[in-house]
Amino acid sequence: MTPSLGMFCLFMIATLLITVWASARNTTSKGFYTANREIGAAHNGWAIAGDYMSAASFLGITGLIAFYGFDGFMYSVGWLVAYLTVLFLVAEPSRNVGKYTMGDLISFRLRGHPVRAAAAASTLVIALIYMVAQIVGAGSVINLLIPQLDSATTIVAVGIIMLVYVVFGGMLATTWVQIVKAALLMAASLAMSFLVLLHFGFSLPAFFHAAAHVHVVGTSATHNLLQPGLRFSGAIGKLDLISLGLALVLGTAGLPHVLMRFYTVPSAKAARASVAWAMAVIGVFYLTTTFMGLGAATLIGPQRIGIHLRDAQALEYIAHHTAQAHELNAEFARDHYLVPQTNTNLAAPLLARELGGDLFMSFVVAIAFATILAVVAGLTISASSAIAHDVWWNIVRAGRGDEREQVVVARTVALVVGALAILLSLGLRSLNVAFLVGLAFAVAASANVPVIVLSLFWRRFNRAGALAGMTVGLASSVVFIAISPAVMAHPIFPLENPGLVSIPLAFLAAVLGSLLTHDPASQAAFNELNVRANTGIGAEI
Repeated sequence: MTPSLGMFCLFMIATLLITVWASARNTTSKGFYTANREIGAAHNGWAIAGDYMSAASFLGITGLIAFYGFDGFMYSVGWLVAYLTVLFLVAEPSRNVGKYTMGDLISFRLRGHPVRAAAAASTLVIALIYMVAQIVGAGSVINLLIPQLDSATTIVAVGIIMLVYVVFGGMLATTWVQIVKAALLMAASLAMSFLVLLHFGFSLPAFFHAAAHVHVVGTSATHNLLQPGLRFSGAIGKLDLISLGLALVLGTAGLPHVLMRFYTVPSAKAARASVAWAMAVIGVFYLTTTFMGLGAATLIGPQRIGIHLRDAQALEYIAHHTAQAHELNAEFARDHYLVPQTNTNLAAPLLARELGGDLFMSFVVAIAFATILAVVAGLTISASSAIAHDVWWNIVRAGRGDEREQVVVARTVALVVGALAILLSLGLRSLNVAFLVGLAFAVAASANVPVIVLSLFWRRFNRAGALAGMTVGLASSVVFIAISPAVMAHPIFPLENPGLVSIPLAFLAAVLGSLLTHDPASQAAFNELNVRANTGIGAEI
C-alpha cells in the first residue's frame, strides 16, 4: 500500500469508528433524525459549515475560479451572503416550529396530507441533485489516488461507502463527521493558501498580477482572470449571473438538510448562535478559495488542470511539453497516459500536488472525500426522513406505530435514495460540481422558499397556495433545467440556471393560489404559529 492510499484509509477508519460509536444511540426517530437535540451551538455551527462546505465549494469553486476567475468567485459570494437570509428569516422559526423535517415546518398551520407529500417530493428532488454533485466530485478525487479504476467504478464504490455511514450512524455520526471534516478542510485550505502566497513572496500585487496574465498553452495569449465576463458574458450571461445570484442567496434557506440542522440544537437561541458560528467559518473558507483557484491557474494552468491524469507520469509529461500539448491527437495522448477531458473539479487536488507533492495531495484528497461523505450523509438523512416521517409515518400510518418502525423505514429509504443518486451520478459525471449544486439551489429557492416565507409571515397564505407554489416552483425549475444549455446541445430555455424565472413564478403561484381560495383553518392557525415561531412556547425539546 502506498503512503497516499494509507492516509486515505486512515481517514476512512476514523470516520467508521465515529459511525460505530453513534449507531448505539440511534434506536429512536428522535436520535436518528436530530441526535436527541443535544448538539451545542458551536458544535452545530461547525457541523453546518461542514455540511455547507461541500465538494461544490472545495472542488467546484476552486475549479471555476481557476478557469473563469472573477466569474467563478461569484459562487463564493452568493453562498456566503445566503446565510444572512437563513439567519434573519428561517433559523429561529425553524427550530421553534419544526420537529424533524421541512414538512413539519409548513404543516404546522397548513395541515393536510397533500402539503406533506409535496414537501417530501421537493426534498427528494433537491437532495438527489445535490447528492449527484457530491458523488461526482468523489469519483474525480478517488481517481487521482487509484487511477486504475474508471470513473464509473469509483462512483459506485463511493456511493456504497457513504450509505454505510447514514444507515448505521444517523444524525449523530453525521454531525461529528461534519465537525471533523470542517476542521480538516479549514486546515487544508489555509495551508494551501499560505503555500500559494509563499510562492509569490507574500506579495498580493505579484499574485494578482500573475492572475491577470495566465498563459494559454500553445499560444502567446493570456487570460485576465480578474476581469469579469469569462463565464457570464453578453446579455444572456448577465441574466444568468443574476439568476445564479438569486438561486444561491435564497436557496440556502430552502435546503432541507440545512433546515434539519436547526432541529439538533436544544433551543432557538442555540439555532441563531450556530448560524453565527457557521458564517464565521464559511467566510474564512470562501476567502481561501480565491487563493486556491487563482493559485491553481497561475501555478498549474487551466490547460493542465483540464487533462484527466491516468498516473503521476502524465503531470510531469505535460510540465515538460506544454508547448506541444495542444497538438496531441487522441492516439498519441492515449500512448502517453493522457485522456483529453476537461475536469475543472481537479484544480484543488492538483494544486496540492504542485505545492507539496503526492503526500500532500493525498491529504487533500482524503479531506475532499471526508467533505463529500459528510454532505451526502446529511442529504441522505433529509431525503429519507422526508419519506419515512412525512409520507410513511404521517400519511400512510397516520401517526400510529412504534419508533423502531420509523427508523427501519428511514434506513430502507436511505438505501433506495442512495442507489438512485449513484445511477444519476453515472450519467452526469462530466459536469462541474459547483454548477450542479447551483441547480439544486435553484430548485430549493423555487419550490421551498416561497412556501416557507409566506407560511411564516403572511396570514392569508393557505394550503392551496402552498401546493400551487411548491408544484409550480418544483416543476418549472426542473423543466427549465432539462431544456437549458446545462442539459441540451440546442437548448430551448437560454439560461443555465432557472432561478430568475422559476422563483418569481413560484411566488406568483403561491400568492394567486391563496387569494383565489378560502381556507379559514390555515388563517386561524397563523396566530398560534406566530407565537410559537417567535417565542418558542411549545417547541419540541
